Amino acid sequence: MASRAQLIDGTAIAKSIRDDVASRIKATQAQFPRFKPTLAVIQVGERPDSSVYVRMKLKAAEEVGIQFKHIHLAESVEVAEVVDVVKKLNEDDSVSGILVQLPLGPNVGADGERTVTEAVSPEKDVDGFHAYNIGHLSSRASDPLFAPCTSTGIIRLLESTGVTISGSRAVVLGRSDIVGSPVAAMLRHLDATVTQCHSRTKNVPEIVKDADIVVSAIGKPQFVEGSWLKPGAVVIDVGTNYIPDSTKKSGQRLVGDVTFDSAAEVASHITPVPGGVGPMTVALLMVNTLTAAERIWEQARSLRIKPLKLKILEKVPSDIEISLAQTPKPVSQLAHEIGIYPDELENYGKYKAKVELSVLDRLAHRKDGKYIVISGITPTPLGEGKSTTTIGLAQALGAHMGRPSFACVRQPSGAAGGGYSQVIPMDEFNLHLTGDIHAVTAANNLLAAALDARMFHEATQSDKALYSRLVPTKKGKREFAPLMFKRLNKLGIDKTNPNDLTPDEINRFARLDVDPETITWNRVIDVNDRHLRKITVGQAPTEQGHSRETGFDISVASECMAVLALTTSLADMRERLGNMVVATSKRGEPVTADDLGVGGALAVLMKDAIKPNLMQTLEGTPVFVHAGPFANIAHGNSSILADRVALKLAGIEEGDSPDRIGYVLTEGGFGADMGMEKFCNIKCRMSGLKPDATVIVATTRALKMHGGGPDVAPGKPLHETYTKEDLVTLKEGCKNLTKHIENSRKFGVKVIVAINQFSSDTPAELELVREQALAAGADGAVVSNHWAQGGEGARALAEAVIAICEGESNFKFLYDLELPIDKKIEIISKEIYGADGIELSEEAQKQVDTYTRQGYSNLPICMAKTQYSFSHDPKLKGVPTGFTIPIRSVRLSAGAGFLYPILGDMQTMPGLGTRPGFWEVGLETETGRVVGLF
Repeated sequence: MASRAQLIDGTAIAKSIRDDVASRIKATQAQFPRFKPTLAVIQVGERPDSSVYVRMKLKAAEEVGIQFKHIHLAESVEVAEVVDVVKKLNEDDSVSGILVQLPLGPNVGADGERTVTEAVSPEKDVDGFHAYNIGHLSSRASDPLFAPCTSTGIIRLLESTGVTISGSRAVVLGRSDIVGSPVAAMLRHLDATVTQCHSRTKNVPEIVKDADIVVSAIGKPQFVEGSWLKPGAVVIDVGTNYIPDSTKKSGQRLVGDVTFDSAAEVASHITPVPGGVGPMTVALLMVNTLTAAERIWEQARSLRIKPLKLKILEKVPSDIEISLAQTPKPVSQLAHEIGIYPDELENYGKYKAKVELSVLDRLAHRKDGKYIVISGITPTPLGEGKSTTTIGLAQALGAHMGRPSFACVRQPSGAAGGGYSQVIPMDEFNLHLTGDIHAVTAANNLLAAALDARMFHEATQSDKALYSRLVPTKKGKREFAPLMFKRLNKLGIDKTNPNDLTPDEINRFARLDVDPETITWNRVIDVNDRHLRKITVGQAPTEQGHSRETGFDISVASECMAVLALTTSLADMRERLGNMVVATSKRGEPVTADDLGVGGALAVLMKDAIKPNLMQTLEGTPVFVHAGPFANIAHGNSSILADRVALKLAGIEEGDSPDRIGYVLTEGGFGADMGMEKFCNIKCRMSGLKPDATVIVATTRALKMHGGGPDVAPGKPLHETYTKEDLVTLKEGCKNLTKHIENSRKFGVKVIVAINQFSSDTPAELELVREQALAAGADGAVVSNHWAQGGEGARALAEAVIAICEGESNFKFLYDLELPIDKKIEIISKEIYGADGIELSEEAQKQVDTYTRQGYSNLPICMAKTQYSFSHDPKLKGVPTGFTIPIRSVRLSAGAGFLYPILGDMQTMPGLGTRPGFWEVGLETETGRVVGLF
């Protein structure tokens, strides 16, 4: 007995492996509570043996802390249906590993089983059966993601004996893909000399006699005799065979491929059956599942952008030439790099796509990235490169410093970005993009058409006829449309049967009774057409003399666009669109889109527009392009939804180091008195988000103009004040920058001044601006040359942003919403613009009184004013004082959720100049390329 083989206790070793798995899971979850390894097992039919194996795996998973997902399919299932299930599990990021329990039933033959197992992603193939993993296992040049569990278990059992595998002679009996061939490959990798025998092999006993290691996996009971073995050999018996045994209750007993008693007299170590290899298979399945979970977890947390290289020329070409010289990466690749799944992406061609809002639910657990609003000083008509700075800074952070970085910009009606810091493809970006502006235009004009049509029908029909057409009898039954109950409730009518309304209730319900003098809803078009500012509609004979004066606005000034930018969900957008007020009734009641019955149709027109658009910078970093409200008329910021998606993608998991956090750069239009003030007081109220900092973009050109330099105009040569050093004028103009810094600090945010460098700037001028910015209270001031150098030119600015944005935000609002309307307007005018006060016109006062009476006084204020001055007058440069702001009128955007006073001569429809930009725009007819666009 002293020479009898030592048993290799697979049960004990398997338990130690499971204990180690459990310990590793607990340790990871202590740092990352959301780490949850999950094993999905697909079982087809009700085979008793399959059910036993599934229960074994479930028990082991529960023991170690692995989530278990059992997908039980009917025996009649087709191969394609099983493959569909597998594909969904592949895409489910909560599933770490997928195991297909074989066999798959009578409907699925060997080819079908191979089709199903090959459908499993190699990254989730915890069984190790995928051709990718088997192929890599067989190659000496590579390692598989997973090795088959039984084969791995065999190696672990061999290693537990202390046997030296390297240089040993090993015989493997069996050539199955599940055990024989994989274990032979693994032994070869460990430098054993391996002989693999099978049913056609001759002289098996003689071959086995030379083996230091014998692995039998042939499924023949007690096939290997002890006399075949070399004394001291290590024997691994993989067989699970049942033979008759009348002493057992079941009438049979389990034996291996090896005649245990005789083999134990010769071998040094041997596995028992049961209690040898079997427990190891399940234990190693748990190891593989944990490995898959760890790999998926780390990959999700270590996604990196693959930057595109720039070929920078000393003489910077035109924007369109630079754009066309760069080949963007496919948007699907970009989406993968930033952690967006394929089913969350809706491609519009190769280089742009819409992103499904479901990504917000998937990433709801993440802590948001850093949130930075990019603003500027009071600009010249040439622009000061605020959009260019947004893109250049995003490129610096993402492509040069390896930090997650997202730019969020509005869909432009002109260029956004320029030089070597722009969004590509530039022509698609500046033209139709994915059709969002067209959707806004259609929705806006449908509402205008509905309003005029309703006024016409009310003017030409009796109450009875009008009511009969609004609530017709169909197939002998009369019912209110679902949306009509909202109006009934608004009127205090609780009846649900249309036939029960009294004549007075019919009158109130059917007649909106719009006062034409109070209509605020214009039609829109996405063209600067000055001749549409005032028009007359209803002049055709068919309108029976019901004409009225109205006008057109530019599409991006539509309240539908503001709603798109400020909405937080599809349901929220539907509610906001329905709540838009178009006029006041003669009874003094607000008339809404839902009163007209059109709110649902507006939401349908805009249901795709609500999804943010994904594009990229010249250096391959992500850009969300969404919504396009004007900043001098509307609130001038890209969408809340785009910012939210970006903040989650840039965010970190609980337990992550803070230095992993990413940055979201969202642009507020025009100067900080415009886009940034509205960003803080309007957008942040509705989003609940808090900015960490503002970047104020300044140029010597604009500052010199505010210091008394000559006017700057497109197409007009620059005066030498702007092309030569002039420190006196520049220093005087820095007062404008100082005022913007002071204004920004009133919101409690950090302030970073980005000095956008021009080629004519001198070192002394740039240093003067930097000194003045810091003296005014900026937390940082950095010269940036991203227009000429791309992201590398903004590296210093990016470093300043990272350093200054550490810690939590101290953001606060400028005013309390409960203050009266005129008081809120006055606070903005005094605190932000530096005015002495405000003066409401008779019309504006009447409107304020109406909105207060109707219950809209607690909305934030969106000032519509010139972008070229702190005041209402574009001629007042620098930091004007001693002026009063004239409020011409006040309009209501009840759906968007703000009131907008119109200051001075502000127009809601721009006009074309004498020589518009379209003179240069054209196509290369051979290639279809756009030319002359900026």
